[in-house]
Amino acid sequence: MKAIINLLLALPTVALAVVFSVGVKAVDADMAAGSRGYLQAKIEYCEDCHGSSGQGYVGFLTMPRLAGQTTTYLESQLRAFAEGRRDRDLFLNMAKIHGMSPTMRTALAAHFREAHPRPFGGAPRHLAAAGRRIFDDGVPEANIPACAACHGPEAQGQGPNPRLAGQLYPYLMSRLSRFPSESRRAGADVDPTATMARVAHNLTRSQMAAVAAYVSQLK
Repeated sequence: MKAIINLLLALPTVALAVVFSVGVKAVDADMAAGSRGYLQAKIEYCEDCHGSSGQGYVGFLTMPRLAGQTTTYLESQLRAFAEGRRDRDLFLNMAKIHGMSPTMRTALAAHFREAHPRPFGGAPRHLAAAGRRIFDDGVPEANIPACAACHGPEAQGQGPNPRLAGQLYPYLMSRLSRFPSESRRAGADVDPTATMARVAHNLTRSQMAAVAAYVSQLK
């Protein structure tokens, strides 16, 4: 009799557990079903600043090209923004803008990796030949290594080293000029800022312009 009573007392708890389990699964299913829509909304949010298909934007602020970028680099930069380790001095709250779950960072990185709009253009074409020599061979007398050693022979990027091909010329110029000051604040998994700070320090302004002009027109 005691066993029967205990069983009867336990039934409501079992029933509640079953209902709760079904409810959680239903919520999970709803979230999974809605995730594609949420991802698309986030993509469109990114494109509001970074241009259609992540091609980049030149306006009041120059926004870099995301299209074709390596997933490792994009994820590390999104994490660095969210943790306040990159571009903390901008008037925009970059940590808030780029705050998102690791899952969403991965999904966005994968999406923009597969986007391939035409390069934005606009760089001085007459500098491209000189830029290619620096990119391929470096400047040994100035202790400047070949850019291709880290960024790949076609500037497609390699792991944590970003893709430069098709990147906006004014953005590249801005980044190259800022690397030395940013190296003091760089975290371990931002881009290889410490290395780039040394390289950029040895580049003249005209050499920066030449390299930026060359890689910006690559597809």
